[in-house]
Amino acid sequence: MNIEIEKVEEEQREILAHLLELYQYDFSEYDNGDVNSYGLYGYSYLDYYWTEQNRYAYFIKVDGKLAGFAMVCGFCYVSKEPGTLFMSEFFIMKKYRKQGIGKYAAIKVLTMHPGKWELTVYPNNHGSHVFWYSVMQDCSKGKIQVVEHVENVYDNALATAYLFTV
Repeated sequence: MNIEIEKVEEEQREILAHLLELYQYDFSEYDNGDVNSYGLYGYSYLDYYWTEQNRYAYFIKVDGKLAGFAMVCGFCYVSKEPGTLFMSEFFIMKKYRKQGIGKYAAIKVLTMHPGKWELTVYPNNHGSHVFWYSVMQDCSKGKIQVVEHVENVYDNALATAYLFTV
């Protein structure tokens, strides 16, 4: 199995937009999200990945086929330290889950940007907490700081934030 991380080019924006719909559909069980009148969830920040500094979007491919994506930005909820990056979105399609692909891809993306990181996890998404803690243990340099009850991350739910260095 060959796992690749590829930068999403602006010409591939619509491909990423389609994958974001799958991601938001999966996530709707946690955030109770609804589609708009066009039957889409939409993603307000997508265009910023080609117009703002410190935003990176990557496709995750397995044997040349799209398997998911990772999106990184410089906006953080907890850290006020300049240069800290945030894993804004991360998605592996169900077919590719529980095979080590997500963990490999997450570590690869994190290590492509060494330094300080923040990520948040939806409070009721137990699998995500387990996954990200395992990823952080394998690639962080030192302590993982856990900040509970972070407001304004998810609508009407308090997030858990993790701060760490890669």
